This record gives sequence, C-alpha cells and structure tokens, in this order.
Amino acid sequence: MKLFVWDLHGVLETGNDRAVVDISNEVLRQFGHPERFTYENGVELYGRKWYEYFERLLPDVSHDHRLSLQDACFQLTEFNLTIQRRWLTRTVHAWEVLTAISHLHHQILISNTRSDNLELFLKTLQLERFFPDPSVALAVDGHSQDVHRTKTDVLSDYLAGERTGDSYEEIVIIGDSPSDMRLRDVAGGVTYLYAHPKFSFRDCVADFRIRDLRAVLDRV
Repeated sequence: MKLFVWDLHGVLETGNDRAVVDISNEVLRQFGHPERFTYENGVELYGRKWYEYFERLLPDVSHDHRLSLQDACFQLTEFNLTIQRRWLTRTVHAWEVLTAISHLHHQILISNTRSDNLELFLKTLQLERFFPDPSVALAVDGHSQDVHRTKTDVLSDYLAGERTGDSYEEIVIIGDSPSDMRLRDVAGGVTYLYAHPKFSFRDCVADFRIRDLRAVLDRV
C-alpha cells in the first residue's frame, strides 16, 4: 500500500486565487483603504501568505496592521461562504483521481490554512468523503510571520502516529510549492509539482512537473 500526500489550494481546487482577491478587497473596503487588488495580482501573488499580499499593496502600513487585515480575511472566509462558492471549484479530474487512489491506497491532505477554513473548503468542494476528519485532513496555520509547525512537522507526526511509515511501499507527494516538495525529506518518496494552466511552476526541485492530475495515476 502507498500513501498519497495532497496539497489543497492550487492542486485539488481552482479559483481560490480570485476568491482571495475578492475577500481581500472587501476587507480593504471595511478598513477604509482605497487600494484594491486585481485578478492579475491574484495570479502573481498566489501561494504567498495572506499578510504578504498586503505587504505588496500597502508597503507603508505596519506589520501589525497587515496581520489585522489578514485576520479579518480569515474571519470573512469562515463566516461568509458566498465569495468562496462564487469561485471555488474542483480541479479537472480531481474526483476521478482521488477515487481511483482511494480503492487501493491511503490518502491524506496537508493544507497551509486554518483548520476551520480547511473544513469549509472541503465541504464547498465536496471532497470531504476523501478526507473525512482531522486525522487525514491536516491543517497547518502557516500564515503567521513566525511559523512553529510546518507541513514537514505534520507529516512526520502523522507517520509516527500511524506507525506505518516504514511499511508504505511508496509515498507520493502532490503539491504546488517548495514546502510541498520538501515533504520528501521526511521519509523519501516521489514528488509531483502541479500547476494550473495559467500559473507558472514554482521554482523548486521535483521529480515530475504536471498540469494534469491524471499523471499521478502512474503511481497507483
């Protein structure tokens, strides 16, 4: 049996780049800032921490103020799903790939977001059947300036808790960022760096670079 380790945003979903822009702009309006992000900014900045978006747009405000803007964005995400539902959809072929893998192997999701948000995202995308509880839908709040718990830590703890890390035939890692590809350092494995057609591949080392999730089925 193999273990497939998935990232969510930019991999199993598409459209979050636009949702982030709309949420950010609404928060900017609420805070009285006249500046606004464009959808082109969303593509350019995608994958950064939310406060780093505001660093780009508002270079003269304090870091604490950017964190306040970030917190307001998370709160808006949690309490108003309208914007998320407007844009968030499953990536093409995500359902069939997850289904095929689920018949034969284990799958976990490690997402660089807050746990409450992750649950909402999975429900919105109707992917909760593949990652039904926090034991396999693992959230990493990576949006603070000083992150003490990383995706690497989470995978290490998962393998230690399962006590099956050594028994997996192979670990397959699918993500869109350098931090995803670094998960290989935990217990080896094969890495797939994914990018949607309109996005550039991130600058990092990976075994494979793909734009179609079905390529992962080669490891099933």
